[in-house]
Amino acid sequence: MGLKKRTEVSAEFNMSSLTDIIFLLLIFFMLTSSLVNPTAINLKLPNSSRSKPISSNKPAIIVVNESKEIRFNQLKVDIPALKAKIGQYVLADGRAAGEVTVILDVHPKVDAQTLVSVVDALNDVGVKMILATRL
Repeated sequence: MGLKKRTEVSAEFNMSSLTDIIFLLLIFFMLTSSLVNPTAINLKLPNSSRSKPISSNKPAIIVVNESKEIRFNQLKVDIPALKAKIGQYVLADGRAAGEVTVILDVHPKVDAQTLVSVVDALNDVGVKMILATRL
């Protein structure tokens, strides 16, 4: 039995393991990219090029300044006190809560969480809101 030595070098490359690795990497990146959620909210306050008067009987004005200070008709309040003040305002106005208009003036540098807290307080009472714009 004569065994011959193999002296030729094979130039073949097995691609099956490489394609398996590429498909696994593709699946990994597809799954991890779908799990990534942005943590920031890109919130832009509206702007206006002209001013139009609001047709309402005496709307309440809520101002949130740059230092997150909330003022309801020039009176400094926090979120729980804001709900109570709006409730008192609705009762004093004599109309239903859905008919009372509140103007919300928020400084552009106020974070979204403060804005959402104020809007939630207004929604809890059920008043209509108008978001004031900056010229």
